[in-house]
Parts: sequence; structure tokens; C-alpha cells
Amino acid sequence: MALIPRWQVMTDSSKSMVKRSAITIVVVLIGLTLLRAMFGWILLGLAFYGAWCLLNRK
Repeated sequence: MALIPRWQVMTDSSKSMVKRSAITIVVVLIGLTLLRAMFGWILLGLAFYGAWCLLNRK
């Protein structure tokens, strides 16, 4: 069964809404994948920054 069985009878605005939603979902998935890949480095950087701020207190 097709995901969108009535694509031929959909209005142009409905088609554009579906396309924009699909593009948004793809961009979010790519962003989450990149964030997951860099999560360890982000935590390490925050730990170094916190240690730096803690050691440089006056």
C-alpha cells in the first residue's frame, strides 16, 4: 500500500505541505545524527570549560 495513495488527486498546496514536512523530517534526522556523533566531544568541551572557570576564580 502506498504511503500517500491519493497523490494524483491532492491539491498543489497539500503536495507542497507534504514535501516541506518530509524535508523538515530529513533535516532534523540529519541534525540529530550529527549531534549524537559529536555528543562526547561536546561533553568533554563543557567539562574542560567548567574546570577552566573553576581553576581561574579569584
